[in-house]
Amino acid sequence: MTPHEHHYDPAAEDQAALWAAKLDGSVLTTTERQQLETWLTAAPGRRALLSSYCQLSTDLEQQMPLLEGIRDLPVEESSAQVTARPSPWSFRPLWVGAMLTAAAAVALVLWFNPSAEADTLHLATATAQRQSVVLADGTRVELNAHTRLTASLASDERRVRLTAGQAFFTVSKDPARPFFVETPGSTVRVTGTQFDVRADDIAKFQVTVLEGSVQVQPAGTTATAPFALKAGDQFLAGEVRALGDAEMNAVLAWRDGAIIFRDAPLSDVLAAFARHHDRSIQVSPTASQLRLGGRFNLDNLDQFFEQLQSLTEVIVKRDPHGNVQVLARREQ
Repeated sequence: MTPHEHHYDPAAEDQAALWAAKLDGSVLTTTERQQLETWLTAAPGRRALLSSYCQLSTDLEQQMPLLEGIRDLPVEESSAQVTARPSPWSFRPLWVGAMLTAAAAVALVLWFNPSAEADTLHLATATAQRQSVVLADGTRVELNAHTRLTASLASDERRVRLTAGQAFFTVSKDPARPFFVETPGSTVRVTGTQFDVRADDIAKFQVTVLEGSVQVQPAGTTATAPFALKAGDQFLAGEVRALGDAEMNAVLAWRDGAIIFRDAPLSDVLAAFARHHDRSIQVSPTASQLRLGGRFNLDNLDQFFEQLQSLTEVIVKRDPHGNVQVLARREQ
């Protein structure tokens, strides 16, 4: 039985895969064993789900040819490939006082569906995690946090189904096998290029092209011609627009574990951090209207809160359960 023969909550699947990886790679500490037992007993079916992932982990070595080359990459190189790459858009720092260090190594959840074709690969990342994967055709896929996708490589085409999250693709050139990225909101067609797809919200679905060109066919509009995007273009809300250097850097900052804001309401900033870390962050009406700009380390929430209090007139309060409340200083 595989984890996909039942309809589990995606967050539970992500957590089960992470626990399976821990159980396979190390001995749990007393605290971790207590945390695991608490998680298992919190909802029915979790023991069966974890058991399925643990069983799958024993079969991964047989499936690893789909990730040709990834086992040969040392941890340091894999991380560096996310943080150091040539780009025609050089970063222009904003007014925030100091740039923060990008996040270190992250985890990737892999599972295979025995009932699917042999060239089908399922990938997922969990809370505050990113990873880069090389497919068998040489295409590199970088996954942001909370991302789920399926990749199928056939002799006549290559197809990825991005069901949630955000991914950056460096597609290996192969005119005989076009590359498609399907999302709930559209289909993107390329033969070889670099582009970013964000599909965590159909209403805010976006495609951003760094190099080459792509064609975007929004869902439900097959009767009309697809939108053509070239390097520097972004498709958003049914329109194509050219991005400047600063805008392009803001869109792609997540690849370096960063996030960039330009005079954004504090409520929007906190919502982005809350989603990335799967945390509850409440902000008072007064504090929510404050504006914030700069480049921040998306993975280090504690560091962000320290910066927030030093850069703005707010106070960050936490309760014993980990919930966070942000108030304006004058509200004290």
